[in-house]
Amino acid sequence: MPKHYRPPGKKKEGNVAKYVTRSQAVKLLQVNLSTFRRLCILKGVFPREPKKKVKGNHHTYYHLKDIMFVKHDPLLEKFREMRTYDKKLKKAVAKKNKDLYERLRTRKPTYTLDRLILERYPKFADALRDLDDCLSMVHLFAALPALERENIEVKRIHNCRKLSHEWQAYIARTHKLRKVFISVKGIYYQAEVEGQKITWLTPHALQQVLPDDVDYNVMLTFLEFYETLVAFVNFKLYHSISVKYPPILDPQLEALAEELYALSRYLDANTRSSRPSGSNQVESQENEKQHDESDLRLAQLQHQLPHNEPGALMHLVEDAAGEDEEDEDTKECENLFKDMKFFLGREVPRESLLFVIPAFGGIVSWERDGAPFREADQSITHQIVDRPTQGHIFLSREYVQPQWIYDCVNARIILPTEGYLVGRVPPPHLSPFVDNEAEGYVPDYAETIKHLQAAASNEVLPMPGTVKEDLEDPQRLLVEGIIDRAEANEAAEKKRKMATLEKQYHDELKLELEGAQYSSSMINQNMESNAASGEAREKPVPDLQQIADDSANMSKIVMSRKKRRLLEAMEIGKKRKQANVDLLKERKKKSEAGQSSKEK
Repeated sequence: MPKHYRPPGKKKEGNVAKYVTRSQAVKLLQVNLSTFRRLCILKGVFPREPKKKVKGNHHTYYHLKDIMFVKHDPLLEKFREMRTYDKKLKKAVAKKNKDLYERLRTRKPTYTLDRLILERYPKFADALRDLDDCLSMVHLFAALPALERENIEVKRIHNCRKLSHEWQAYIARTHKLRKVFISVKGIYYQAEVEGQKITWLTPHALQQVLPDDVDYNVMLTFLEFYETLVAFVNFKLYHSISVKYPPILDPQLEALAEELYALSRYLDANTRSSRPSGSNQVESQENEKQHDESDLRLAQLQHQLPHNEPGALMHLVEDAAGEDEEDEDTKECENLFKDMKFFLGREVPRESLLFVIPAFGGIVSWERDGAPFREADQSITHQIVDRPTQGHIFLSREYVQPQWIYDCVNARIILPTEGYLVGRVPPPHLSPFVDNEAEGYVPDYAETIKHLQAAASNEVLPMPGTVKEDLEDPQRLLVEGIIDRAEANEAAEKKRKMATLEKQYHDELKLELEGAQYSSSMINQNMESNAASGEAREKPVPDLQQIADDSANMSKIVMSRKKRRLLEAMEIGKKRKQANVDLLKERKKKSEAGQSSKEK
């Protein structure tokens, strides 16, 4: 009997029973390939990589449990009904039966994805954790033009724009924005909502060109799910600050395409009206306290409170009555642009600045109808422009480039405006998502910002050039890879000179205590004799690089093969990182040389 012989009727085992190919899954579900892809996207089913590919390497495999999960979903039957409906509609059109066609148009089957959202994200933190790609996709389609041949409808674009503005209005109102970075791809934002860091990308406000090598049907399926998810998240977040959702906007501002400003006004009005004042506030606090006490009694009946702990009820009442205090980051962000008024020029990225400036406590206006205040307002402190010449200049305000706003946001301090004045080349725009210390290269402007932050917080930084490694053994530092061979030789020479000077100082003190009369010639003679004796007693400087190589080789010998390969991979990564640092230093030298040649 062959080794892998399986009698007929016996149950399958191993990877054959666990995984199925895509063609087998399509045959099992009895749908076409496009419907199968759509179901997998909406249900969150993705291909797997089995250890042993039974059907070969050229197949796509899915877990059998995932396919059975899709098979028993009500959405599958709804898609079958929609496919049948499309066939009936085409048949009525082909037969030119107008009455049947009109009846069928009013009976089109519909479906919602609300159940899938609750199924895939049982907790709100799970939805926030999976919101990065969702927000990027929604902001992308909010900037795309409508295109009929790709089934990108105008209604879809308007819905994405509405959802993105609602999200930005909440982040700006609660001051949850943390980082901003402008790149070639677009503008990166990072916010922190309920302990979850959410990063998304917004395209630049330019004319978007749709490439032909993109499958827009797959993207529209993802967008269909993401729209529902963002609507659920916005609903939860708006209700957390006691604001009704969906918001009701001012029709005049909405007609002027100022949805973000209309949303900010709506949030300000509703949050203020939701705060009770005077006697109403006292009555509402008493009602809330009675409601909390009834909840606590119910919890005690359900054995949810410790009976033996004294004062447990009182502690819970105090916790329920107390308001949630804002964290330090939120307070710092809220007061960054406090008591500052900004006016935006026509050439700057208006939507981005309308989102960023209020998120950090500033007041902003622009040059269009529906703006809060005009350009001639004397209380404006900064005007954001990006043109070398201005028609009219007000002496009571500063004219800066838009990069100043983003750099101040990332540094969390108000930076000097001298480098960002109109007509000047601004400093480099540093990414807040890069850890310069871990990368091994700290730009000069990052050091400048660090010193400005220390001065703002009244901290004292160490003197430049005085580090802890200067006082340690250069041989050990070379072995550990902290310094290279040239730095180790220089440190050893410096240590030898310090020892010689120290010995000379002690000899002079000894002569002075003995009362001996010595002249400058005696001092020089003693110095020469000390130097000669020091050179005679001095040991030759060992080859530190050879010592480091020997110790590394000895440690590699006793390693297993797996650990040795891991160490080699780590060394390759360090060399690659060092090569990038060297490239940046070389570019810096070339740029400095070019600037010096231009000045000459």
